[in-house]
Amino acid sequence: MTDKTVVLYRPTGPEELELVRQSGFKRWPPRLPEQPIFYPVTNEAYAKQIAVEWNIGASGVGYVTRFHVLASFMESYPVQQVGGDIHTEWWVPAEELEELNDRIVGLIEVIGEYRAGASGE
Repeated sequence: MTDKTVVLYRPTGPEELELVRQSGFKRWPPRLPEQPIFYPVTNEAYAKQIAVEWNIGASGVGYVTRFHVLASFMESYPVQQVGGDIHTEWWVPAEELEELNDRIVGLIEVIGEYRAGASGE
């Protein structure tokens, strides 16, 4: 493949991950009305931090996913720094999520699973 891709990470809980699984690990589900932005992050460390600090508290388990999107598509979304050096993410409006899904190259991979009380948190 000659098209360049960008690696994106997404912390998620079990409900969203089940919807990703139902898509064959090819698409993110539509945002809920109270979720106007899709927030993939730029690095695994930040994704893990969110999974551990937010997803475990909300559902008892947090997952980190990794996926590749065509770089030409992601160029229109500047990286946003929302905290420390590792706290960087893209802000994709919910109405543009299907366009992002259409530009995922390969599958969405689960690369981390974190549970309350497990070592490594």
